Amino acid sequence: MARMDGTWLITGLNGTVAPKVAARVVELGGEVVGWDRAAVPPDDVEAGEAFLAEVRPAGIFHLGMGAEAWAGRLAAHAREHALPFVVTSSVSVFGDAPGDPDGPFRPGDTPTARDDYGSYKARCEQAVRAAYPEAVVARIGWQADPDGVGNNMVAQLAAQAEASGDVVRASRRWRPATSWMADTATALTDLATSARTGTVHLDGNAADAWSFPQVVRHVARVTGHAWTVEEHEELDHDTRLVGDEDLIRPFSART
Repeated sequence: MARMDGTWLITGLNGTVAPKVAARVVELGGEVVGWDRAAVPPDDVEAGEAFLAEVRPAGIFHLGMGAEAWAGRLAAHAREHALPFVVTSSVSVFGDAPGDPDGPFRPGDTPTARDDYGSYKARCEQAVRAAYPEAVVARIGWQADPDGVGNNMVAQLAAQAEASGDVVRASRRWRPATSWMADTATALTDLATSARTGTVHLDGNAADAWSFPQVVRHVARVTGHAWTVEEHEELDHDTRLVGDEDLIRPFSART
């Protein structure tokens, strides 16, 4: 377990995954500085350069939302100063509209998304690679957090169950990309202190290959919910992100 000395810049600290990564950095001996968009607008190039010069980060995690040009500038700074750079992308780059290719998807597969969000994440990937070919582009799936707070699977399943008498509908023909958020945070920090470069896939369900009903039942057991799973076949899709199963704990490992 490598130490993470120095100050690490993390964008997206008002989100869900970034705070978990920040806690992990501190646990490993580092300090964390966030990007305050009110003080330093991401589209203000001069202010951004001044901020980076002031912070002098030991490495950068770009986990926040923002224009692809911002992602490219952060990656370029990391390349210029030979810093670790990790950006999170999404399984959404492969799309889930009728006619989109089915998975499981590998790191070398070409993004096919046509929707706004998936296309945006694909553009961010391109901007980072153009600025810093050795950066780590980590694609992740649906995140689950036992705290059940914020934008994560547990909160969304709990909201669905509350609205339908503790019933959660789940397609047995869907095999989602998903991981426990703490495992994703550990994998991201491990990548920042490793020699890995390029596109990687972080998916706790890659090897388990669980259907969504299996995922939901496991989440219920782990988090203490008494949900009834109503299975259906309305979604037939394998969205798993395979190829790097050694980088993250299996979803089933948390009990």
